Amino acid sequence: MLLKIACAQPEITAGRPDLNTEKILQIIKEAAHNGADILFLPECAVPGYLIGDLWEQTSFIEDCEAYGQDIINATADYDICVVFGNIALDRSKVNEDGRVRKYNAAFAAYRGKALGNGRLPYNFVIKHSLPNYREFDDSRYFYSLAQLAAELNTTPEALTAPVMLNIKGQSVKLGMMLCEDGWTENYHFNVPQTLARGGADILCNISCSPFTLNKNAKRHRLFGAQAKTAGLPLVYCNNTGIQNNGKNIFTYDGCSCVYNANGILAAEAAAYDETILYFNFDTETKNINAETMPPASADETSAIYKAVRYGTEKFLQQLGIGKMVVGLSGGIDSAVTAALYVDILGPQNVLLVNMPGRYNSGLTKDMAQKTAQALKANYMVVPITDSVENTYNQLTQTPVVNYNGGGQFNLSVSPYVMENIQARDRGARILAGVAAAFGGAFSCNSNKTEITIGYATFYGDICGAVAPIGDLWKHDVYALGRYLNSKVFTHPVIPEEIFTMRPSAELSPEQTVGNGGDPLVYPYHDRLFALFIESWRKTSPADILRWYSEGTLAGHLNCPQQLIDETFKDAAGFIADLERWWKLFCGLAVAKRIQAPPVISISRRAYGYDHREAQLNPYFSREYYKLKNELLNK
Repeated sequence: MLLKIACAQPEITAGRPDLNTEKILQIIKEAAHNGADILFLPECAVPGYLIGDLWEQTSFIEDCEAYGQDIINATADYDICVVFGNIALDRSKVNEDGRVRKYNAAFAAYRGKALGNGRLPYNFVIKHSLPNYREFDDSRYFYSLAQLAAELNTTPEALTAPVMLNIKGQSVKLGMMLCEDGWTENYHFNVPQTLARGGADILCNISCSPFTLNKNAKRHRLFGAQAKTAGLPLVYCNNTGIQNNGKNIFTYDGCSCVYNANGILAAEAAAYDETILYFNFDTETKNINAETMPPASADETSAIYKAVRYGTEKFLQQLGIGKMVVGLSGGIDSAVTAALYVDILGPQNVLLVNMPGRYNSGLTKDMAQKTAQALKANYMVVPITDSVENTYNQLTQTPVVNYNGGGQFNLSVSPYVMENIQARDRGARILAGVAAAFGGAFSCNSNKTEITIGYATFYGDICGAVAPIGDLWKHDVYALGRYLNSKVFTHPVIPEEIFTMRPSAELSPEQTVGNGGDPLVYPYHDRLFALFIESWRKTSPADILRWYSEGTLAGHLNCPQQLIDETFKDAAGFIADLERWWKLFCGLAVAKRIQAPPVISISRRAYGYDHREAQLNPYFSREYYKLKNELLNK
């Protein structure tokens, strides 16, 4: 029997089951009109996935349940089976938190009825593997298949079986699972292979899986291997759009696809395209026949830009922001951010503001103006020298009355405090005011390298509506700048000098472009800081010092040994550098990250609720002090 299968990747709006259901009903109508026999829709297609503790609101989840029933009822009007994700309730039971029992569930609806698998006491399939790492909090809200099995005094395997669908006069067994159920590397219970042993004709993974750089390649390897082991085709259905957890904005790239029984990718929908992928499935031979070939894989910088642009654009739309203000310093971070917003909103809706102070060079002021001219954006220059001087005078000349001990005194302002005053004048006063007057919001230009060590000022350059490049290391920002020039605008909107001059904050006489003021060696420190946060097993200073002592650090950093040798003359210099940045990373930088704007998250670990941290004192292990002592006393 030949079945036509449709795999839809709609843009899901988290927390709006009404809008999502309306869209789903249109997709059902379209797929049925195009002759599809089975339609797959993503996990949590009705409620959305990242909705925080809205999962605890009774009226919301009851609405989701009712909208799900609308979808089931709609299948009575068409000869099509619809598989979709939604929350499922059992009001006779409670979760371990005492609230009503909730399952992350997959429904198979046909001719107005929901089909069960014959093993579960429900007419839906329950997610077994509830992730509770990175941004995922499934176990906070949902009851798992494993928990239900224990409650019923049975095993997950006994409750896992394909869903039988009688269509076109014949039977087909759908091996339905939800997202994490397919990521079997570290779970003792293998859902896809259990479904295969249970007689499934095709494996179906409906997901709500956020984009992470290089994640699709890993999924292809893992899911392709599952299909090959099972000897069955495997369908992967994912949504598009954005969802957030308050601090992290995740993009959903879709990339829905199908693998043949030999594990080879047969067809894949384009990334971030709200479309329907169609293919034919032969139930006898288990072959997949698709008219479209999988798209060519994008290079890393292209994938980064597509994700950052898509996420930023959708987030602005969600907030109703149509205009953006960017502080344009003449450096690479602000230039890339400005070009991004111009590409998204058009130059007429972007206002670039250069705010020179006493220490800003003619070079950076010239670069800012040239960038604005090349982008054809709105541009203004607002000097801060007088206002900073006024703040200094007010702070130092206004007497402080001591009502406790009597008398009065005056504040003194150190050069370091003067640096912060300049940053706050630019952010909290000028950019915030300009954004309000312009009728928009203003952007945070901080990159991941700066955010890691807190190289930003409270209420200054770390404030704004969103940090679009906040999950990009400095070398990623430079690569993105090149990409903007060559691929997006196809001419140099970012001047070449910005790529070649040495960065500087230009907040003091010591911080001058090209000569000094920036202690970071980005080719080295980008990679060092990535070990701090992106390493799955949380690299410690002891690990780093051990690798340095063994001469293997370059391999862990994926950099040439020459770079380490040129950066540090001896072990003492290396240790001093490591301790400096680790103390900042674990210290005040944490407080700054907590107050930072939400980040477009694309890496294996982004700051926010993806990387959860408490405000603690920096810690060095016993092994670290032992290694340090050995190295310094050689």
